[in-house]
Amino acid sequence: MRTLADLLFPVTEADFMRDYDGRQPLHVPAGDHPHKAGILTWQAFNSLLQQTHVWTAETLRLMLDGQAVRPEQYCKPIATPSGPILRPSPTMVDVFLSGGASLVANDVLHAHPPLTHVGQILGRTFAATVGANVYCSFQGIRAFGSHYDNHDVFVVQTEGEKVWTLYENRADNPVDLLPGSDDTQRFFERSRGAVMSQVRLRRGDVLYLPRGWYHDALATDGASLHVTYSVTPITGKAVLDVLHGLASRQSDYRAYLAPADREGGAVLRRQLDDLAGLLQDIIQAPEFLEEVAAAQRRVQPPSADFTLPNRKPATLFRVTGRAFPATTRALRQLYDWAIDERQFALEDMTATFDGLAPEHIRAAIDAADQAGAVVRV
Repeated sequence: MRTLADLLFPVTEADFMRDYDGRQPLHVPAGDHPHKAGILTWQAFNSLLQQTHVWTAETLRLMLDGQAVRPEQYCKPIATPSGPILRPSPTMVDVFLSGGASLVANDVLHAHPPLTHVGQILGRTFAATVGANVYCSFQGIRAFGSHYDNHDVFVVQTEGEKVWTLYENRADNPVDLLPGSDDTQRFFERSRGAVMSQVRLRRGDVLYLPRGWYHDALATDGASLHVTYSVTPITGKAVLDVLHGLASRQSDYRAYLAPADREGGAVLRRQLDDLAGLLQDIIQAPEFLEEVAAAQRRVQPPSADFTLPNRKPATLFRVTGRAFPATTRALRQLYDWAIDERQFALEDMTATFDGLAPEHIRAAIDAADQAGAVVRV
């Protein structure tokens, strides 16, 4: 898979963006092409679980009858240089699984290359933070009650089958994480609405749920294994953070506000009007779009492509002392960093400034090379 269209085939990316993205659920049956299930087989999942040293009570959880199993019931304290931690005991986990518990492996996006690859596709497509959890459950046992998620969800059924119940109601762009309690569960059940549809996911099927959509799931025939990708683009809060950073360079933005009762509020009103104009100018500047784009790039899943025992050559440059060319503020920080480093690797610069597009960094260094500000070592 290389694109979102590959994940959703035969639904095209254009059709998804127009009809489903943030609007309504989508079930994509695998049909005669269940190759998407290859991102996590039973064998691969067992191999992950056998790496017992990487799991903790937070990353490997057990759910039984809709309730989380207490960590002390399936974990043992292990001494580490930074202090004791609770490590799941494989034998204890097996006992709970025999009794019908469901197993949830959290934060596995970078634990298995096929999982990582799909996550990077989603991160690039939606300019988003992406997470991946794995859910292993058994016939007739519901791990979680009805609920909604604070992010978009892409589910890939990799083994067995599972029935998802989708409800007619939807929370309005939720961001707050509600506490896991009986009161919360009762709230979900009261507010989920009537059943809208039931979807049976089979091996290789994909299900998309927009943020806030009420749902629950149940394995009805044998064992089920699926991967849930959480996709969380940045929101208006991140835009305000960028705006605050840029506005803080302006003296008027840093000035004290007048008391609200001075001249009947007229002085404060003038200040607020002036600030509104200042902020509007910042938002309309090309630099603001660059900064928001940088914030989007920074949250996307990083890539790793080690080729050992072959070592990748570094592209080394040295600063000459000549003037760097004029550029945007976003790219000027590259030049300031290079001056401080004196000698640097282009690959190190790209990793350091992960909010900038690699091709823009390359072009900025090419311009500096042509100006004589840097030379290739």
